[in-house]
Amino acid sequence: MNVKELLLKLPEAIDLDQGAPNAVIQFETSEPVYHVVESGAVQAHEGQAPTPDVAIKISDDNLDKLLRGELNPMTAMFTGKLRVKGNVALAQRLIGMIDRSKLEAARAQVLADENA
Repeated sequence: MNVKELLLKLPEAIDLDQGAPNAVIQFETSEPVYHVVESGAVQAHEGQAPTPDVAIKISDDNLDKLLRGELNPMTAMFTGKLRVKGNVALAQRLIGMIDRSKLEAARAQVLADENA
């Protein structure tokens, strides 16, 4: 699974709740990606954000497990598989806004693209 491509598609699977704050979330994986939450929308960008509100450092494999629901975020933090710098509550809130069925559709698209 190409985690970078999945992170680039992840905004399609996020249903922002009312009042979601503007924020920049950096994913520190093998190929960094960051999301910008602004005006009720999420946009994904490759690379490093200049000033993220929260940075999530995790291996590609563990991020894939986390997004599939096979790795509990709190367990991952306590075991060192996931490190969060900055606004931890914001990271938890945004993870809770991921629509699992939309995420699986995005995952299927990434896998189809890899096999094409």
